[in-house]
Amino acid sequence: MKLYIAGPLFTPGEREYLDRLAERLSASGHECFVPHQEQSEVLDAPTIFALDSAGLHDAEAVVAWLDGPMVDDGTACEIGIFTELVRTSPDRYRGIIGLATDWRTWRRRDRGMADGGINFFVGGAILEYGRLVWSVEDVDKTLQEWS
Repeated sequence: MKLYIAGPLFTPGEREYLDRLAERLSASGHECFVPHQEQSEVLDAPTIFALDSAGLHDAEAVVAWLDGPMVDDGTACEIGIFTELVRTSPDRYRGIIGLATDWRTWRRRDRGMADGGINFFVGGAILEYGRLVWSVEDVDKTLQEWS
């Protein structure tokens, strides 16, 4: 399956995590688009928007890493765009997997906060057109179900 890997990518640790996630999913037979791995001579907003939008349109599913004190703004935008793609073309697009591995989110979830305390609009988009999961193993299981 063609996957778009979304998540924060501004620190070496964030990029490394996304790279490892993509490597693991690629080893399971998936083709992964990872935005920061794409090459462009120009680094500006219109270029990045065009490049990443093309990646979203080409994907069949999005795996969105949600960790941090709040969902990364670019990741939220990618979730929003893909939500509309799934809504308008459900035969073409499978859905969104929201991956939350952050202990802060787990603690909020375990205390009974709705959707683990993830922004309701973002969480609602994920739950309407996909699934919220708590481990990479759950990402694998969901992708197997969607295959």
